[in-house]
Amino acid sequence: MRLPPAMIGHTEAVLREVLRFTGPADGTLSRYFRENPRLGGRERGVIAEAIYGLLRNKSVYTSFSESGSGSVMRRITLLGLADAVGIDALGGLTEEEDAWLRRVMDIDRAHLPLALKSNMPDWLWQKLASKFGEDEAMKLASALNTPASLDLRVNALKSNREDVIASLAQAPILAEPTPYSPFGLRVIKKPSIQNLPLFKDGTIEVQDEGSQILAQLLGAKRGEMVADFCAGAGGKTLALGATMRNTGRLYAFDISEKRLAKLKPRLARSGLSNVHPVVIAHERDAKIKRLAGKLDRVLVDAPCSGLGTLRRNPDVKWRQTQAGVAELNVKQASILDSAARLVKAGGRLVYATCSILDEENEGIVAQFLATHPDFSLLPASQVLEEQKIQLEMGDYLKLYPHKHNTDGFFAAVFQRNKSVAKAAVKDEANADQSAE
Repeated sequence: MRLPPAMIGHTEAVLREVLRFTGPADGTLSRYFRENPRLGGRERGVIAEAIYGLLRNKSVYTSFSESGSGSVMRRITLLGLADAVGIDALGGLTEEEDAWLRRVMDIDRAHLPLALKSNMPDWLWQKLASKFGEDEAMKLASALNTPASLDLRVNALKSNREDVIASLAQAPILAEPTPYSPFGLRVIKKPSIQNLPLFKDGTIEVQDEGSQILAQLLGAKRGEMVADFCAGAGGKTLALGATMRNTGRLYAFDISEKRLAKLKPRLARSGLSNVHPVVIAHERDAKIKRLAGKLDRVLVDAPCSGLGTLRRNPDVKWRQTQAGVAELNVKQASILDSAARLVKAGGRLVYATCSILDEENEGIVAQFLATHPDFSLLPASQVLEEQKIQLEMGDYLKLYPHKHNTDGFFAAVFQRNKSVAKAAVKDEANADQSAE
């Protein structure tokens, strides 16, 4: 079935907006679809697929678009649509455009230079090649440029994986257990699940397996006091609440009231009553100071570059900059420092990002350990073994899409030493009083 010629114009219009990189691509697409309600579901799907394909392959498509005739933006648009639905499905092509498209789409991309084939901005490709070597960096880049699978987390308060697999099969939706997370399911293909009874009643939540593992690293137990320090929309908060079996007290802190508002309907579906969402002004809000030295466990899923999530958000690599990462480093160190004050003697602190850059990960950890003698690093391998998660790791959790079929994640686990923690808490309290 051929697409109407107007589809090229719609896709080009959206692309112009997206390539300004003034905000996330999904927000731009949603706004455009609201402004053009006559576009049907299939048409919206094709436009979205073409745009995301263009963002994943932007370097190659920009290079290819240097040939041909007409505007560069139209040529790039045609390449995205041809990749999404095939050349024969495109209506409104001139003979010249058709011939050019077929010639360009036949180019063997395996012979392109690695830096171009990576479809990464130059600064990021150089970092990856330096860290992993060109061959490994290319495998990582290729995986990051491939759409992610659909992962679900089964709410252990309501069901188990086997029963959910059986229920999904009646839809019919095929799913299989994820290899690492004990609560994860990987759905075959990517069906819509929002209208499923299992989703509406909170039995399942959409959550990448890597994100599920981060929640497991915290090791939250029944009856404990726990905080998700940068809760956002609350995916990990919900996982932690279920792990705690809906007991104890779980704080969901975030500076964004809008993000926390997205947690409320998910919380209502989940059946959890131990979660307490709290909007804070900043990482040193008075609401946090009152809990200093009182919490058993604190998770810091820090604001980061998001470069581990390119399978889902390919525009991030083009919107992020080295200067932006440097600004994030300052924020990450400050947030981790503040969150650490909540942890009681013998308690656990987990620092995590969805980044693959050393300066957001090992660099922040080294800085933290150098300035916080009351904390010790717990090897991730040890913690994973405690949680019965079969993952070969060293001191840190490092997940990569080309190795683990998850988003890119990093995590470090700390324990607050009992011998020096009380003195540290006292010093912090005195410092707070002086500041006031």
